[in-house]
Amino acid sequence: MLTLSDIAVEYGSTRVLDGLSLTLAEDEILMLVGPTGCGKSTLLNAVAGLVPLAEGAVALGAWRAKAGQVVAPEKRQIGMVFQDFALFPHLSVEDNVNFRVRERTQADRWIARLGLEALRDAKPARLSGGQKQRVALARALAHEPRLMLLDEPLSNLDAALKEELRWDIRDALKAAGIPALWVTHDQSEALSVGDRLGVFQQGRLVQLDTPQQCYASPVNRFVATFLGRAALLPGQVVGPEIVTALGALRARQTPASESCEVLLRPQDCVLVSDSAAPNALIVARQFEGAHWLYRVQHDSGVALQVRTTQTEGWEEGLPVRVELSHTGPFTVFPTPG
Repeated sequence: MLTLSDIAVEYGSTRVLDGLSLTLAEDEILMLVGPTGCGKSTLLNAVAGLVPLAEGAVALGAWRAKAGQVVAPEKRQIGMVFQDFALFPHLSVEDNVNFRVRERTQADRWIARLGLEALRDAKPARLSGGQKQRVALARALAHEPRLMLLDEPLSNLDAALKEELRWDIRDALKAAGIPALWVTHDQSEALSVGDRLGVFQQGRLVQLDTPQQCYASPVNRFVATFLGRAALLPGQVVGPEIVTALGALRARQTPASESCEVLLRPQDCVLVSDSAAPNALIVARQFEGAHWLYRVQHDSGVALQVRTTQTEGWEEGLPVRVELSHTGPFTVFPTPG
C-alpha cells in the first residue's frame, strides 16, 4: 500500500506540490490529470525518489522516505514506464525485458502475457510504438515492483492503438496485483481506465474520487470544464427547484446561494428542429463519427453544446429549440461575485 502524507516539493523558491495526501490500495489504479505544469509528473518523481521532499512523507511496504530522510530510488521497489519507451536499442526484446532481472520466469511470463513471443529476437528499431511500450511494460513488471508509475505511456501512439493498449496495460497491472499512479493528458483515458481519478490544479490535488463522481459531481468549475465539455446555465433557487431558461430542474446538492449556475454536459440537452417555438440558433457543428456535436446560442445569451445521433445533421444557422433531456439532479455552483 502506497501512502503519501502531506507531501510538498519545491523547485528553488517555487512550491510545485503542496499538501498532498492519499492512500493507494494494493491493486488500485489512480489516474492523475491536470494542465501542463500542475505537478503531476513531479509527484511521480517524488514518489520514485528522483526529486527530494520539502515536507511530508512517502511510504511503501517496508520503507518510508521524508524530508531529510532519503530512500534511494533503487531501494524503493518501483517500476516506471515513460512515453519515450526508454529501451536499449542494441538489445533484443527478450534481452530488454531480462535486463538485470533476478528471475527469468517473470520475464517470460510478461513476454507471453503482453503478446511479445514472436518478437523475442527483434530489436526496438523493428517494433511499432505499441510494441515498444509493451516491451517497456514487460521489463518493468518483470522486476516484480511493489508499485508502478506511468508517465503519459500512450501519448506517442495513434488514437486507435491507444484505445487497445490502455486496456492491455490495465489488465497487466491487475494481473500483477500492484497499485499504479498513471499520469495522462487524455480525459477519455483518465475517465475510463482508473479505479479512481485525481485532478490537479496549481500543485494541489483538488478532487480525488471515482471517475464517475469527478465527472458528474465536480467540486469546482475548473474540474467541471477540465473533465469534458461543459456549459454553465444561470439559475435561481425557487423552493426545491432551480429555475432556468430551459425550465425547472433539481440540484444534486443544496445551492449555497439563491443565484447559481447549473453544469450542463452535451448529453443533458436535446435539439428539436420542427418546433414552432425556437429558442436557439445552431452556430457550429462537429461530426464525431457516431454523433454530431452542436454549438448553439440560446436566446438567453448562453452558449450550449448538444450531442445528437449521427442520423441527425442539421445545418449551421438553423433555428432550433433546446430542451433538457432530463430534470436532474444537476451539479450547481454559486454565481461568481
